[in-house]
Amino acid sequence: MKAAIYRDFGGQICVEDVPIPQIASDGILVQVKATGVCRSDWHGWKGHDGDVRHHGLPFCPGHELSGIVVKSGPNVSNLLVGDRVVAPFILSCGACHYCDNHRSTVCLKQEQPGFTFWGSFAEYVSIPRADWNVKKLPNNVSFIQAAALGCRFTTAYRAVLQQGRFQAGETIAVFGCGGVGLSCVMIAAAKKAHRIIAVDVSKRALEKAKDLGATHVILCNDNTQVRNEVKELGPVGDGADVCIDAAGFPSSCENAVHSTRRAGRMVQVGLPIGDVSPNIPMGLVAGWEIEILGSHGFAADNLCSLLEMISNGSLNPGNLVEKQVSLAEGAQSLIDMDHGSPLGITMITKFHESRL
Repeated sequence: MKAAIYRDFGGQICVEDVPIPQIASDGILVQVKATGVCRSDWHGWKGHDGDVRHHGLPFCPGHELSGIVVKSGPNVSNLLVGDRVVAPFILSCGACHYCDNHRSTVCLKQEQPGFTFWGSFAEYVSIPRADWNVKKLPNNVSFIQAAALGCRFTTAYRAVLQQGRFQAGETIAVFGCGGVGLSCVMIAAAKKAHRIIAVDVSKRALEKAKDLGATHVILCNDNTQVRNEVKELGPVGDGADVCIDAAGFPSSCENAVHSTRRAGRMVQVGLPIGDVSPNIPMGLVAGWEIEILGSHGFAADNLCSLLEMISNGSLNPGNLVEKQVSLAEGAQSLIDMDHGSPLGITMITKFHESRL
């Protein structure tokens, strides 16, 4: 099969002929129909991710995927060859303490395509723990819509609705309008937010946020000015009900905390690189009873809720897809992230199909 492979961190990513992966007894082989190019893949390629370093090189990135089941292991009972499927990037075990207590996003034995094993920048990908993690697609949900869910929308869904406990009629501020941030904007719009405030350093990103449902946009030139503007737009003038740091920079984290109202919730979903130490005003956190919550990934058993939102037309992650590319073009798009994040989602949909 064809797959995009890198053999050095930060080195060239080349489309190569490699063996089709084997499947576990509880796993399936998926013919990839769509896979997103995500900033997290860039982190893995650059050597920032401990799972990729532990796995070792060569490596194949990719974790936002949808496709068709072409083979299943003997212990798979819920999926059949020919099923159209999607999976979250966190493949939990279903049996550890955290899975037993409905916290599978922090599963002790989690696996992740594109991080703990070869990913979906390939014609085929092997997915373990299939019955527990993989879900069938409704007939009216496309492969592109499903792959767009794989990381960015699922991550945003958990950050906004589950960890942030966002409710209709509330005001939300999203700091950072990359793929996750724009997904947060779309989910808040679908859930009937009163105000959606998008904050970014890029005018293009803010224009996109407004197109996708942001009611207010703030160009981030001065941190004090940003905080004051968000506070004024809050329900009682002291900040937003929910603030989301979707960027992962010290300044975006600090601005999100300072912009959260009394008794509000601040969610850290943007993943910081390395040893990042933002200056958090813990006196304000205590005095205003601000909740600070981490958010990571998405639980597979919640996929059905997101798929239903797409199926009934209340959410269309396809609106975030800016372009469809080939496998080689997708690999180059990942390399190009050295020079900045692209607008929206770049989706690999053009594969040279090998025969099984």
